[in-house]
Amino acid sequence: MAVGTTIERYKRNLMLFEMDVVAQSGCSLFRRGRSQARMRNGEGWAMDQQPVPIRKINKEFLEKVTPPPSPSDATKSSDGGSEPDVLPTDPACDPDHPVKITFSDVSSAAFNIKNGVLRTPCNKSANLSKLLDMELYFKKEYLQVTGSFKERGARYALSRLSKEEKERGVIAASAGNHALALSYHGQQLGIPVNVVMPVFAPLMKIGMCRSYGANVILKGDNIGKAKEHAMRLVAEKKFKYINGYDHPDILAGQGTIGLEILEQVPDVDAVVVPVGGAGLIAGIAVAVKTLKPHIQVIAVESDTCPSYTEALKAGKPVMASVRSTLADGEHMHTFKKTSKSIITSMHNLSQQSALFEGLAVPMVGGNALATLEGLVDKHVLVCEESTALSILRLIEMEKAVVEGGGAVGLAAMITGKLPELRGKKVVTILTGGNIDTTVLGRTIERGLAVDGRLIRLEVVVSDRPGGIAELASQIAHMGASIKDIFHERAWIATDVFSVRVKVVAETRDRQHVAELEEMLRSKYDDVKVS
Repeated sequence: MAVGTTIERYKRNLMLFEMDVVAQSGCSLFRRGRSQARMRNGEGWAMDQQPVPIRKINKEFLEKVTPPPSPSDATKSSDGGSEPDVLPTDPACDPDHPVKITFSDVSSAAFNIKNGVLRTPCNKSANLSKLLDMELYFKKEYLQVTGSFKERGARYALSRLSKEEKERGVIAASAGNHALALSYHGQQLGIPVNVVMPVFAPLMKIGMCRSYGANVILKGDNIGKAKEHAMRLVAEKKFKYINGYDHPDILAGQGTIGLEILEQVPDVDAVVVPVGGAGLIAGIAVAVKTLKPHIQVIAVESDTCPSYTEALKAGKPVMASVRSTLADGEHMHTFKKTSKSIITSMHNLSQQSALFEGLAVPMVGGNALATLEGLVDKHVLVCEESTALSILRLIEMEKAVVEGGGAVGLAAMITGKLPELRGKKVVTILTGGNIDTTVLGRTIERGLAVDGRLIRLEVVVSDRPGGIAELASQIAHMGASIKDIFHERAWIATDVFSVRVKVVAETRDRQHVAELEEMLRSKYDDVKVS
């Protein structure tokens, strides 16, 4: 619509609004004017004495006098750009018409990608098997080139494109493992890949995607805004959008893990699978339950984002509340057919921590949920603390660095959520190893704290020369190592001759903590241990 037309329309509506306000107030509206005589004399405004008849302006009248918007208005965004109000939906992931994958889909994927992705080892853990009283095997998907199982689905989805789609290229919104996998295999297959990432995406992952030849577009402050922009590019450039956790080809590709598990551990009793968007477990469950229906398939998800649990309760994919979490991934947002086409479930994702990122999917995929019907024997929730402890156990006992989303299966067993698996042969998938180094440091510290090997002490001691030194000596004498120490005088609630000393110390185990606490309480009146 022309600017002049818009201004005239605005003036007309404003005038009608003013008339309506005056009419409802019970006042008369006087016509303002200037008499020619007064104008010639340089005088100001005059008021005629005859009131203008007023009629009340209602909504129906406004609709009559206001012309309908021109077709061009429908494409105007709030910032003046030309963007469609209704963005295209992903035909491969229609929640109203979900697609169930079959065993033939998984078999086809296995044949298709066999020379393109690594057949990862599935090794028995001697140490953790003894600790947990079971035969525990780890399927080590973190050993893939880009560090996660996502390569399987990405490779298969890319290989299934038509010639025209391969020439135009593909696009995805992701700040995680899907972006890396798509970028790498796009380069291997000569297919242009576009990745839309939020502006806060990790610099390492941005750099890695670009090193694989992908066109990385930074847009929006969360993955929902990034996906919105990606769908605009789908409309404009006709790219093929590949959903990272619900595209049928993605599900089939992930299912190849199940086939490999049955070949590597043929007498397995249970397979424990991490759940985020449910694409991984959907593919694995189809493979395992088709060939060996007696094998248990167990789903494990983070209690900070129980999207699969909520979907089971509702009987369909629904939005789950997402708390700040340690388990990493896509923080995917959900598309619905609204005036803007997109409803985001989380907005300020930069405030999220990054341990459960891969599992922080607020709504499971419709295709995945439909495929899983009747295939999952049990599902459990795990907390951040148990996941941090699992990451620590894997580092110390398996020499494996795994991201939070890949450690939840072990977390369920460590915390006793799956007692029925004792004495059985169990496989769990270590899905990825792309954990940020700064997050890894914090996670190790949290794991040590959960394990009783890192404690925080608060002790009130005498504020005399040597008082703090004596406390430090007592702690060292017990065999604990002080990692940090500081004191407070101004805010202490006791006398001015005392000081509160806060200590972070490393200990051997919980028994050692109990002994240290007993010693301190015998020597000091005010002791807190946490």
